[in-house]
Amino acid sequence: MSIRIIPQNQLEKSDQKTAEQIPPLLFPRLKNLYSRRAARLRQLAEKNPLGDYLRFAAVVASAQEIVLYDHPLQMDLYARLVETAATGKPPLDIHTLPRDPHWQRLLSSLIAEMKPEMTGQALASLENLEKASAAELETLASALFANDFAQISSDKSPFIWAALSIYWAQMAALIPGKARAEYGEQRQFCPVCASVPVASVVHMGSQEGLRYLHCNLCESEWYVVRSKCSNCEQTGDLHYWSLESELASIKAESCGDCGTYLKLLYQEKDPAVEPVADDLASLILDARMEQEGFARSSLNPFLFPGE
Repeated sequence: MSIRIIPQNQLEKSDQKTAEQIPPLLFPRLKNLYSRRAARLRQLAEKNPLGDYLRFAAVVASAQEIVLYDHPLQMDLYARLVETAATGKPPLDIHTLPRDPHWQRLLSSLIAEMKPEMTGQALASLENLEKASAAELETLASALFANDFAQISSDKSPFIWAALSIYWAQMAALIPGKARAEYGEQRQFCPVCASVPVASVVHMGSQEGLRYLHCNLCESEWYVVRSKCSNCEQTGDLHYWSLESELASIKAESCGDCGTYLKLLYQEKDPAVEPVADDLASLILDARMEQEGFARSSLNPFLFPGE
């Protein structure tokens, strides 16, 4: 099953009823999104060997919260949504959507917020980005979206991505439509922006027991049944791994067919789990999965490859 986003006024009544039963797509809820992430990162840092890096990520998330509300986005996406609904393409496709200079203004404000909190290499990276031209910044953003990590150093990637993520999350929250589940492929990519997940979350509450993949860019979540590999959609060779007991709030779902894994975070076992923070804090599980011969099918915005 694939997910298509269509304008609200084009939805049929039957589509609306289906969407109410199992929402195929959850657009980002921006209120306190980054402050919750920052708080979770700081909490997890207390007893984690990667505590310093988690606190660094918390500084970035806190700055994102401030910049998000200091720079609201006003944009009419209806024409774009109508155009992409006809083709089934993600409306905010990172490979085709022209980038507005708004994202660079976000980056500039992020740098100003973060500089007083940073030292060493992180501060040097911010100062280098501050001096970069608009064209150079666009080149770095394009390299990230193309997975051309040789063109952008890993010390700059989290800052560029942080600004791009705010921009894409703001756009996603403005989409004037709803999603409809259809037959199709490529469920491993976000139906809003075509990026990849950071992790998956098994929800509690109104979506109790349902697994949603959380986008590492636009912060949307899309539904994928738990009995299928989220990467290749095969069902025959799935296994679940954890570093604790069977009641662990974080597990890795591995697929023997495609050789990849994706983490599952269980809200019912820990309501405070947060996709980016808990994925970053559980890198020891990633090391175990790599030892077992599996590769990540996801990407954390604080773990970009590169020099």
